[in-house]
Amino acid sequence: MTQDFVVYLAREALFTVLLVSAPVLGLSLLVGLIVSIFQATTQIQEATLAFVPKIVAVLVAIVFFGPWMLNILLAYLANILGGLHTLGR
Repeated sequence: MTQDFVVYLAREALFTVLLVSAPVLGLSLLVGLIVSIFQATTQIQEATLAFVPKIVAVLVAIVFFGPWMLNILLAYLANILGGLHTLGR
């Protein structure tokens, strides 16, 4: 196993993590921003108000983007398992 191969595996792993987590984190960020603007305009300073919409948004994102995220993870797994024969050299 060469250094180039290890760097390739690490780069692919990081890219896959970023790609899979981006929809959930993006939607959570958007909902948090909307709730923060709502709290600032109405002057409701309840700290727990932001948690429930974010949890709902994350669940909706997982339901909506779940099949796509699973396909990305399965493609990564197939890539890793397909390259196992090169590790034995």
